[in-house]
Amino acid sequence: MSDSLNLVYGAIDSQNADKSAATRRQLVAGTAATLGGMGLLGLAENADARVTASRHSQDPQELLNVAATAEVAATIINTLVFENAARLFPNDPVTTRNFRAAAREELIHYQVLISSKIGARAITKRIWLPNAILADRATVLNTVEVGDTVFINAYLLATTVFGNRGNGATARIAAEFMGTEAVHRALARQSNGKLGNDRVFMRYSQVEDADSAARGTPGFTRALSHVRFLESRGLGFGKMGAQPGAFYEFDQVSARTPDDPGLSTRTPR
Repeated sequence: MSDSLNLVYGAIDSQNADKSAATRRQLVAGTAATLGGMGLLGLAENADARVTASRHSQDPQELLNVAATAEVAATIINTLVFENAARLFPNDPVTTRNFRAAAREELIHYQVLISSKIGARAITKRIWLPNAILADRATVLNTVEVGDTVFINAYLLATTVFGNRGNGATARIAAEFMGTEAVHRALARQSNGKLGNDRVFMRYSQVEDADSAARGTPGFTRALSHVRFLESRGLGFGKMGAQPGAFYEFDQVSARTPDDPGLSTRTPR
C-alpha cells in the first residue's frame, strides 16, 4: 500500500478512535470502496510514484546560471526592440511601452538572480543575435513569444527543483519570475493579433499545442536544453550563431535599458 493511502486510512482510524476496531475497519473498507468507485484509488496509489518522477537531478547552480544567462539575452533583445519601436510598431504606443517595461523587468530579474541572496552567475554576457529577429513586427513578436515560452518552462523547472529541495524562498521567487514572463508572452501574442489569454495552465513539460512557432516542441526538464533550443533558433551564447547577425555586450546594452515609471513590485519576496 502506498504512503498516501496509509495517511488517508490512518487519519480515518485516528479520528474514530472511540469506535470499536470492527467499526473502524468497516469505515476504512468503505473509504477504499468509495475511492475505487470514483476511479481515485489508482491515483492515490500512484501518488508517490508521481512525486518521485517530479524530482529532478538538475544541478541547482547550473539552473540558476542558465536563468541569469537567459535574462542577459532577454534584456538585450527587449532593449533593442524598444530602440527600434518607431520602425517596428508605428502608431502603436501600447506595444512600444510594453517593450520598454519588459526590458527593465528582465534587467531587474538578472540583478536579483546574481545577488548574494540567489547566487547565479551568467555563463556569458556576450550574445549573438540574428539580424532577422528585428526584421519586422511579426518576426519580433513571434520571437518574443517563443522566448518567453522557454523562460516560463525554465522557471517552472526552477520552482520544482528548489521546491523539492526544501528551498521555498527561491522556489517562490522563480514562480514570481515565471508570472512576469507569462505576462510578456500574453502581450506579445495579443500585439501579434493572437489570443493573449490562451493558457489554462502555463506549459511545463507538455508538448506545445498553441498556435506559435514552437508548436509541437516539448517542454524541457534540463536547464541546458533551454540553451540548446535557443541556439537552434539562431542565438549564440558567447559564440556566433548559425544565422547572420551580430554580437551584443550586456554591459553596454543594459547601460541604456529603458525604465518605466508605471512598474510596480520591483523586489521579490
